Amino acid sequence: MKLAVFDFDSTLMDGETIDFLAEPLGFKDKVASITEMAMRGELDFFESLIMRVKLLEGLEDKKVNEICHNLPYMPGADETIKALKKDGYKVVVFSGGFRNATSYAKEILGFDADFSNILHSKNGRLTGLVGGEMMFSHSKGDMLKRLQAILGISIEDTLVVGDGANDLSMFKYAGTRIAFCAKDVLKKEANVIIEEKDLTKILEFI
Repeated sequence: MKLAVFDFDSTLMDGETIDFLAEPLGFKDKVASITEMAMRGELDFFESLIMRVKLLEGLEDKKVNEICHNLPYMPGADETIKALKKDGYKVVVFSGGFRNATSYAKEILGFDADFSNILHSKNGRLTGLVGGEMMFSHSKGDMLKRLQAILGISIEDTLVVGDGANDLSMFKYAGTRIAFCAKDVLKKEANVIIEEKDLTKILEFI
């Protein structure tokens, strides 16, 4: 068995979920600029997440799900996941984004499991609070080590794909490290760099 781990935002999905969620509240540009700084590694991921989710306070749950169920997936996402599974990979998503988006994408794209964060809501609206499995810059690496131990999968049989600074921690534990349309901070640690928005390009390296 082999393991393939994908980031979600700007990797399996074309864009950042939180930017889409901020749009109806009029905070898209503000949130996008914080996201950008975090992905370049200029801002602590945890602090940036707390700051951005706070701006979503008051958004209706119904609206959150509507947005998360209509996100644009990256070209080639479906074909790439199918091909990896056919080749004996377990395909998992680690996202600093939200379960509303990743669990829905799991049904559409067919990956095996998703680990992400949960937007807290009360009385049908977001409270501006968040919790979950991917809150810190080290969360993805930590979760990858645990999965490898449970599944008995080596670093050599692990492939990871990401685009930003919060993917760095999982790069430490993977033999194939793919920077997909990525920030420079991640490209430096990658052994495969893909600059085209087409996930099927990954298949040339497995």
